Amino acid sequence: MLVLHAAWVLVVAMVISLVYEIWRATSKAGTSRHDSMQNLWGGLALYGIAAAVIAVLFVGPAWAAWLGLLFCVAWIAYGIFVFNPVVMLERKPGIIDWVEDLVFMGLLFVAAALLLYEVLGWELQR
Repeated sequence: MLVLHAAWVLVVAMVISLVYEIWRATSKAGTSRHDSMQNLWGGLALYGIAAAVIAVLFVGPAWAAWLGLLFCVAWIAYGIFVFNPVVMLERKPGIIDWVEDLVFMGLLFVAAALLLYEVLGWELQR
C-alpha cells in the first residue's frame, strides 16, 4: 500500500513540475537560458522516465520500491546540488518559483520516505 501512495505522490509532484516548466517556458521565456520551449522539449525525456517509474510503482513488482526510492533520491540530489544553486538562481525566482520548488521537493521527500518504509518492511499504523 505504501508503494501506491508513493506513486500518487509522485504523480502530483510531476504534474506540478511539468505545469511549472510549461509556465516558465511560455510566460517567462528568455528570463534565463533555462526558460525556453527548446529547453522544455529537451527536458521532456525526464518526465517520460518519471512516467515509466510511476507506472512500475502502480504495477507493483517486488523491486518497484527500490526503483522508486532510487528515482526519488536522484531527483532530490539534483534539486539540492544542481537545480536550486544553479537553475533556480539564474531564473531570478519569484514567489511562484519558490513555492513550486518547496512543494515539489517536499513531495519527493514524502515519496522517498514512503518507499524507504516499504523497502525496510516497516508499516504505518492507524
